[in-house]
Amino acid sequence: MSTLVFDYDEEAERYDALRGGEPRAAAAADAVLGLLPDGAATLLDVACGTGTVTRRLVAAGLDVTGADAAYGMLSRAAARVPGRVVLADARQLPFPDAAFDAVTAIWLLHLLDDAERVVAEAARVLRPGGVLVTTVDKAASHDVGSDIDAVMAARPRRAARDRSDLVASYAARNALLPAGRAVFRGRGQGRTPCQAAADVRRGWYTLLTPGDPLTEQLASRLEQLPNQQVPRAEPHFKLRTFQKPGPPR
Repeated sequence: MSTLVFDYDEEAERYDALRGGEPRAAAAADAVLGLLPDGAATLLDVACGTGTVTRRLVAAGLDVTGADAAYGMLSRAAARVPGRVVLADARQLPFPDAAFDAVTAIWLLHLLDDAERVVAEAARVLRPGGVLVTTVDKAASHDVGSDIDAVMAARPRRAARDRSDLVASYAARNALLPAGRAVFRGRGQGRTPCQAAADVRRGWYTLLTPGDPLTEQLASRLEQLPNQQVPRAEPHFKLRTFQKPGPPR
């Protein structure tokens, strides 16, 4: 799978602590559950990561299968939802056609050069009437208009692969129809200036190389902001839902 950010086997150990942990997972799961059609019973959670969202979908009564391409992440998910996870590439899923009532792809498409392949595979494994639920516009969600964002406006950026209009076009080309939207808060993810500076220096932003003059300049500016330990506003993440035509089976 074409990733743009981290080695997620290595990142697995600290993933939850750096990404809002259980509070963020609860908010995401609640938003996903609100977008599922009545009668949905089977769900594939692609890029399930450490399983914090997956576990909540199971607790809601769904028959959930989690899939992830990073063994380090999946091993943590397996501890949370034993017997329910598989090592799999979201672009080439090891499941037959029309196998699931819903597919979720939370915090995935923004990482990929070939995000449409994930949408195509989701469309293939969905039953008629089933839905794909995915996050969109993730990078933009983190821009909350804070002083941190003002400093980071000067950084180079990659074109977003998960822009809402792009994802809608991927869905349309794979015969999936728009079916719903939701927004949820990224609890515990308000950034502090000192955290942002550390992220810049460790390569969090893929086009800012550690040790590069621009990297150091931005990190230094972040360290000069007031209230270094005070979190700024939390992001609000967007979900979109796309449905496979036809009556549910």
